[in-house]
Amino acid sequence: MNVQKIAILGAESSGKSALAEALAIRYQTVWVPEYLREFVEQQQRVPLASEQAGIARIQLVREAAALQQANHWLFCDTTPLMTAIYSEHYFSAPDSELVALAAAHNYDFTLVTAPDLPWVPDGLQRESPVVRAKIHERLMDILEERGIPHLLIAGNLSQRVEQVEFALSFLSM
Repeated sequence: MNVQKIAILGAESSGKSALAEALAIRYQTVWVPEYLREFVEQQQRVPLASEQAGIARIQLVREAAALQQANHWLFCDTTPLMTAIYSEHYFSAPDSELVALAAAHNYDFTLVTAPDLPWVPDGLQRESPVVRAKIHERLMDILEERGIPHLLIAGNLSQRVEQVEFALSFLSM
């Protein structure tokens, strides 16, 4: 069966993980959690600039593994593009490997979670609502610049799932 990979992008505290998990349940498939969260929990620190490409590589390895278990859809909670955007924000520029990984945006469709949910601090990984707004704006600019088709998803979790269901109904035709 042909599995369609759906990228779920968005700034910090915008509901990517909750949406990915809810969609996996709804469509009886699997989702790929954000590896960065695991990294931060294990290391008890944020990653260094030199670790960004490795985090993106591990994310992609986990996507490839999950693809083997997916049922028609694979929901990916973040992609190397988000890692590159945060690297640009925190370290002024991503390294060349990360730029290449982010450029290879191999997803069948891209969802963007709006920063309309309450911002919730998450230990080391989240900085502020101000950073969330800047990252969201940069993400939207890059998607437009690269001509990556995407759908901005807003509202509470059930509203977001309904919006995605509607959009995916056209992809599965």
